[in-house]
Amino acid sequence: MIQGISVGQQDHSAAGPAAWLAALGAAMAVAMALLMPGAAAAEGRLVAHLSSKAQADPPKGAEGLCRRYDWACARGSSARLTAEQIRMADKLNRRINASVRPVTDLAQYGREEHWALPTARGGDCEDIALLKKAELIRMGIAPDRLLLAEVLDRQRNNHAVLILRKDDGDYVLDNLTNRMLPWSQTPYTFLRMQDSSAPHRWKAVFAGGLFRG
Repeated sequence: MIQGISVGQQDHSAAGPAAWLAALGAAMAVAMALLMPGAAAAEGRLVAHLSSKAQADPPKGAEGLCRRYDWACARGSSARLTAEQIRMADKLNRRINASVRPVTDLAQYGREEHWALPTARGGDCEDIALLKKAELIRMGIAPDRLLLAEVLDRQRNNHAVLILRKDDGDYVLDNLTNRMLPWSQTPYTFLRMQDSSAPHRWKAVFAGGLFRG
């Protein structure tokens, strides 16, 4: 199991330089040990789909997520996405971004990280990603096309997004933008994501951002 991938506690809080450098150094060391030369070359070609490198612990706050929401870890049928479903995902991303008020877990729950659906008060990035996943499953998109992922943003703070796995690549539904972009066109460093074949497990990714070389 990979430990210590997460290097921040809140979506946009600044991580302490020493703590961040230590955590990132450990993550990069593991990544370099796991990445084969062919995989590194593929990353340079901006692979359409994110690939997992090894099993990883879930992000802090996501422990017990499957017990709270069985749909969050449901397996799907990999049914082909229709053009209408992709349009629905784009519209839903914009609608939820506009309707959910940003509220930190500390303000809501008195703890730094707690993955849950938004409340009437609002929610943070992972809460919004969960809501998008729940709604898209309800609209008929197969659960294994919808994968929660943890990334580092431009400021190297932890952030959560939802991945929509299309046939031509992985697209990111993000509460910080209304544009549904291919993962390789985002500024993010992808750390780990749900395993599409067994979503109760998480996989290390180590792609984009700081790993672009």
